Formats: sequence, structure tokens, C-alpha cells
Amino acid sequence: MDIQYDPKEMDRVLGARESYSGRLLSDPDFDEAMLITCILEKEIQKTGRFDEKLNEYAGAYAHTRKNLSVVKAEKIIRDLFKERTGMWMNDVRKVFVQREEGLTDIQKRAAFPYASEIGPMIEKGNKISFYRAFSHQAKNCATELNITDLGAKRIMSAQFEAVKGEKLYDWGKSHEERFYKPQIEADIIRLLF
Repeated sequence: MDIQYDPKEMDRVLGARESYSGRLLSDPDFDEAMLITCILEKEIQKTGRFDEKLNEYAGAYAHTRKNLSVVKAEKIIRDLFKERTGMWMNDVRKVFVQREEGLTDIQKRAAFPYASEIGPMIEKGNKISFYRAFSHQAKNCATELNITDLGAKRIMSAQFEAVKGEKLYDWGKSHEERFYKPQIEADIIRLLF
């Protein structure tokens, strides 16, 4: 295994290597499948979904291996995900959904500071677009609330509108227009002359 894993999950990785699905794979194939499980875990944390990305990666994984169907590749990836994380992908997804649904009003209000910090990031940052700032703040908010990034974006938007009376998107895009675009235009002019 050439991949550097978090020391806390090494026992699970070793268990995955010795699992039925893990034993069938060569070292490079195992490493690649495990990397795919990491990508899928990040996708669940980001969007609360995995099905589309799982299908795409299973197809690519199967495509370069003889006698491996997409269905079999998907089964291997699902099994290794379970071994590495201790949960099935859908169970991980459900945990995020339940956490978001169970947030109290006080917890939801904690999203407002993250949303309001987007403006200063665009204004004072070096070439930071609204989408980049929003994504960054959503990730931080999601980590604090232990929900998906997408869930954090929804809550941040709702809290911003409740407090400021305007849509976060419109406010952020106006900041982008005033601060980000001039920086990009200045770069283009520098490149041309």
C-alpha cells in the first residue's frame, strides 16, 4: 500500500485489505479502489449524495480491468468503503441528513457569521470569487455543525436573508462585481501590456 492514511484509520484499512473484496485485488488496484472510497466520502460530506459519482468511478475502474463489470466494481468499492469507514455509504448519507434535520434554531443562527464573512473575503482577499468564498465558508460552517457543505450553504443563505433582508447570492455577487472583477481585469491588462 503506497497511500498515506490517517493513522486513526490504519486498522480499518488493513481490515479492508484482508476483506473478501480487498484480497481479490492487486496492490495498485486496491490502492486505486481505496482512493475512490475517499473521493466518495468527500462527495457525501460535500453534497449528501454519492450515487452518480459512484457509478462514474466504478465505470472508470472497471473499464481498465479485464473481466470486471461495472456492477462488480461498484460492489468492490462499496465493500471497501464499508471496511474503511465502518458504515455503508447510504448510512453515512443518512447521518448527515438526520444531523441537518435535527439542528436547533440556535445552531442554525451560528451559520450567519460564516455567511457575513463572505463579503470581507471577496473585498480583502486576493482574487477570491463569490463562489470560492461561499464554498470556503460553507465548508467551515459544515464542519462546525457536522453537516454537509450543501446543507451549510442552504442554512447560511436562509440565515443571511433572515438577518439582512436580502439574498446572500445577490449580496455576494455585488461584492464580486465591486472587488473581484477589477482585480481580474487588472491582471488581464497586465498580461496584454
